[in-house]
Amino acid sequence: MASDTKDLPPEIRAIQGSVPQHMLGWLRETPADTPIAEVRHRLYEDEYVFVKGLIPRADVLKAREHYFSQFESLGMLKPGTSPVDGIFDSDEDPALHNGIGGGEPIGKEELQRLTDAHAQQPYLDFVAHPRLRKMIRNIMQWEKEALVKRTMLRHNIPGGHSTGVHYDQLFLRGGDAFFLTAWVPIGDTRATGGGLMYLENSTGLGKAIEDDFFARAKDFTLEEKISAFNRNMSANGILSDNPLVFQQDNEHLSKKTQFRWLVADYEAGDVVFHLPHTIHSAVANDDPEGRIRLSTDLRFYNQKDVDAGTTDERWNKYWTPGDGL
Repeated sequence: MASDTKDLPPEIRAIQGSVPQHMLGWLRETPADTPIAEVRHRLYEDEYVFVKGLIPRADVLKAREHYFSQFESLGMLKPGTSPVDGIFDSDEDPALHNGIGGGEPIGKEELQRLTDAHAQQPYLDFVAHPRLRKMIRNIMQWEKEALVKRTMLRHNIPGGHSTGVHYDQLFLRGGDAFFLTAWVPIGDTRATGGGLMYLENSTGLGKAIEDDFFARAKDFTLEEKISAFNRNMSANGILSDNPLVFQQDNEHLSKKTQFRWLVADYEAGDVVFHLPHTIHSAVANDDPEGRIRLSTDLRFYNQKDVDAGTTDERWNKYWTPGDGL
C-alpha cells in the first residue's frame, strides 16, 4: 500500500528520460468507503481522486484473465503461466506485442484481437460495473452518467511503448461539455510497472497550454482546432515523451517551477478519477516479474449534456486502429 512514508523508487522511467526520486511523490489514497462529500472535495482539491478497492478484486481479475486468454496462443505470455497473471514472455521481441498508445501491435492477428476486445460483452459488462457507475454519479451529482463508446483498453508490456505526457482535453475538443476520466488498472501494477503518474497541481498548467494552443490556432480550420494531431502537436498527439523536458519547456506558462510526479502501487480494484486538464503520463514498464500492465481509460459525460448535443460525438464509436482520435 502506497503512503507518504513508504520509500519511493530511485527513479521512474518514461518513454524518454526518467524522473528522479526527489521529484516524485505518492498519490493520496482515498478508501472506497470515504464519505462522498470528501471524495468530491479531493477530486477538485487534488485534481484527481485515487479510490482504493472500489471494484471487487475478483471482478477485476476475471476481466484480466478474459483479456489475456485471447493472446495466449500468440506468444505474448510466458509459457507455463496463467493468463490472469499476464506475465510477458521475455524471449519475445517487445516490438511485436505493444498494445498501448503509439505502440500498437505489429502483428495483424494481435492487433485484431486488441480491436475486438473493445466490443466484447465481458469487457462491456466490466466497464458497466455498478460500483464504478454509482461512484461516478455520486461524485458528479449526475442523475445519469454516459460512458463514451470509445474506450481505451490497452496492455503495456515490459520493454514496450507507453503513453507520453498529455491531458485528456487534447483529444475531446469536439465538445464543450465537462467529462470525467476514470483510469482503471486491470490487475496489480507497481509504481515502476507501467501505470499512470500524475503531475501534481497541474490543471492550471494544462489550461494554460490549452489557451496558448488556441491563441496560436486562429488560422486553423475547425477540424484542425479540435484535432490533437495538428501542426502544433507531436505526431501522436501528446505534449512530450520526456516528463522533465516537458516541465522545463512549459514553466513560463505556470507560476510553479517545481512539480512532483505522483505515482502509486496500484492494486486490482483501484480506480483513479481525474479532470480534463490534469496532466499525466504512463510510466515505462520495468516490472521485475515481467507483469504486463493492463488498463482501460473511460470518459464519462452527464447524460443531460449528451441529450443536449454538447459532447464530442467523434467518440461515439468503438476504438479502431488509425481512427484519428
